Amino acid sequence: MIKRFFVLSGLCMFLSLSAQKTHTVIKGDTPYNISKKYGISVDELLKWNPNVKDGKLAIGDVVTVKSGTANAVATKTPASNISSKTGKIILQPKQTVYGITKQYRISETDLRKLNPELDSHMKIGDEITLPLDSIKKYGGNQPVATTVTKPVETVTETAPVNNNKTKIDSGNERTSIGNPHSNQDEYATYNVEQGDTVFSIVNKFGVTIDELIALNPELSKGLKAGMILKIRKLDAAYIKKNGDALSVVLMLPFGYSTNETQYRAMATDFLTGAKLAIERNASAGQKLDIKIVDSGNEASFKSSLSQINPNNTDLIIGPFFKSNVIDLLDFTKTQKIPVVAPFANSPELYNYSNLIIVETNDQTYADKIAEEVKSVYSNQKIYIVADAKKENANYLKSSLEKNVKNAQITIVNTAAEIQLDQNMMTGQSAPVIAILTSNNDSLGEAFSNKVIALSKEVQGIKAFSMYAVPSFDKKVDELSQASLVYLMDRKINADGNFEKEILSAYKSKYCKTPGKYAVIGFDVVNDMLTRENKKGEIFKQINKVQTQLATKFEFVKSKSNGAYVNTGFRVIRLVP
Repeated sequence: MIKRFFVLSGLCMFLSLSAQKTHTVIKGDTPYNISKKYGISVDELLKWNPNVKDGKLAIGDVVTVKSGTANAVATKTPASNISSKTGKIILQPKQTVYGITKQYRISETDLRKLNPELDSHMKIGDEITLPLDSIKKYGGNQPVATTVTKPVETVTETAPVNNNKTKIDSGNERTSIGNPHSNQDEYATYNVEQGDTVFSIVNKFGVTIDELIALNPELSKGLKAGMILKIRKLDAAYIKKNGDALSVVLMLPFGYSTNETQYRAMATDFLTGAKLAIERNASAGQKLDIKIVDSGNEASFKSSLSQINPNNTDLIIGPFFKSNVIDLLDFTKTQKIPVVAPFANSPELYNYSNLIIVETNDQTYADKIAEEVKSVYSNQKIYIVADAKKENANYLKSSLEKNVKNAQITIVNTAAEIQLDQNMMTGQSAPVIAILTSNNDSLGEAFSNKVIALSKEVQGIKAFSMYAVPSFDKKVDELSQASLVYLMDRKINADGNFEKEILSAYKSKYCKTPGKYAVIGFDVVNDMLTRENKKGEIFKQINKVQTQLATKFEFVKSKSNGAYVNTGFRVIRLVP
């Protein structure tokens, strides 16, 4: 009977193969191998076998290999790849959950299994549990928990009264290397993580399985964590065409051609900082050919484009306004000249692969504040002070509701509406969390005053702000009692050697300290010029994280073949 069973089973398999209707999976089979064997595409195979959603097959599964035939497919649940042996790393500045999963080749699901309280343990110096093999293999110089001394967390400035301190997190490094695979060749790439499947990857990036396999033939042997997959071809990066000198155009809204002075002071101030950066890089040996173009106003901008030779320009910094940036990108679309937008940041701009956006967007700030609030939340009422638009407030409220359990959140129009909570058991006043989502100076002043007043009534008030406002610098000591945490993309560390050098050089040249737009002018131009090489290949070094005089630059692609957007900012903490 046993022999007959095997003979019949073999006969059934033979008939199945002969008809080419179904295929029984054997050891070593993959969707790619099977599709190749029967002369069909992987997409067709998965279309006919919808249960094989993750591209994983078990020995003995029966799959349809020709349209019109019923199929019966068994699926299996992949086992966790978490190693039984674990170790701990010490969290460093700039490390995030996403960054840890990428560096140590671990899925976020597995990371959270090892660290159930992960979200409340993501402060610099905290210990994170990881598979020991991953730490040894991918940790590099990452400090581990056996290290006695914790890493330096911040640069600290001592306030003048009561020994309170201002701590500036993350952003005082001169240069560090970003992801080396981001734009080093002509393809957008993806580093496969544990838990990834072919199906999840094609869905994530909007490509077909056949396109993915065509770029990555090694997928025929199966998907493995740690593989670097090519996703799609990137637009060709810009390479300079003429001469030894880098030809740079600055487009600034002086308004001389239109007799308008609305933005002239801003443009002039920006230029003073830009000139200092140009002279600094030229004295270091960089060959530069600089041209300054008056971009006029938004209406007259197109006429200013006639002053630019697109066939002999390697970098354009400016213009300031979004509509002008779009006009310029259309003008340079054939040559793909790198364009730097100092102030414009809008989703409309994200489709241009030759655009570098300097301004960090509001959503990035709101996400960080939500993360900070979550780390200290313990059932306090949350008040969000909004401006008239309420866009930031609504986005932040939605984010907090998703990430903070049972959060009681109220959006208010003025800081005066923030009220202390009442403890139901004791009847005593209880602290609350107050968040400012506007950079309006008067709203900021009122917010500061209210937070200070509440801090005097009850201990434990926590204050946060998406932006820096003037009153924060004026009232450091009082606001430190509320442990104010706020964000800013521009903060000069006056004690830094580099900063001292630049401030001294500016004062020597112009007999004054640099204003806001002079600082931006220096930072933007110096950052861009230091990323350039002799061939004008600025995008080869775009992933370096650099902090200039006051601005932190940390560029990421908005999308594959999209613009580079700055996500850099500094976290300022007022510590009692």
